Amino acid sequence: MLRTSTELGGNAPFIVFEDADLDKAVEGAMAAKMRNMGEACTAANRFLVHESVAQEFTAKFAAAMGALAIGRGTDPATQVGPLIDAGARDDVHALVTAAIDAGATAVTGGSPVAGAGYFYRPTVLGNVPNNAEILRQEIFGPVAPVTTFSTEEDAIHLANASEYGLASYVYSRDVNRLLRVAEQIEFGMVGFNAGIISNAAAPFGGVKQSGLGREGGSEGIAEYTTTQYIGIADPYAGR
Repeated sequence: MLRTSTELGGNAPFIVFEDADLDKAVEGAMAAKMRNMGEACTAANRFLVHESVAQEFTAKFAAAMGALAIGRGTDPATQVGPLIDAGARDDVHALVTAAIDAGATAVTGGSPVAGAGYFYRPTVLGNVPNNAEILRQEIFGPVAPVTTFSTEEDAIHLANASEYGLASYVYSRDVNRLLRVAEQIEFGMVGFNAGIISNAAAPFGGVKQSGLGREGGSEGIAEYTTTQYIGIADPYAGR
């Protein structure tokens, strides 16, 4: 049997509880969402925000996203480049359009950039219905759908409502809450008040349909080794 490890994508939830530092949460959301314009398997894909702070978080997040400079890499002022090809841009826009048709609101962005290149405006969608397709698909673009929850149990249920389980992010001032949530959400990696969690010294990988095994850290080496047990007779047995 061939030893294998696979990384098959993700649908990372970014959970913001009511006691979170919202400015730090927005900073983390920008890092988790906009690495490589959202074209990353660990990119935050679903923003699950407590209903009591959803309006404030969404407004601050949209302001930060809307302020990003779009352009080509040859311009040093550029902060957001193009997506990989026309198909990727069209797929992203189709998800945004379907979400808006289902009742979501484009707080900022929501459309491709006219002209040459495969640019898409950094987008924040508010009031996204929990059954919207954009919450089930890996967006792979600069689009952040925000939906709300009312209790910790609701947040865990929404986070787990995906066939994928790679990265996840939790923002709260309560370490005990982190431990409770981390034990119940089905993800291989959890970032606590951190928008970037990848580390070459740590095991990278997910559960469910996000892949098999780990890479990085001692666990990554163990994926390709075999444990051998040797039983040695006791030389003093019977004496």
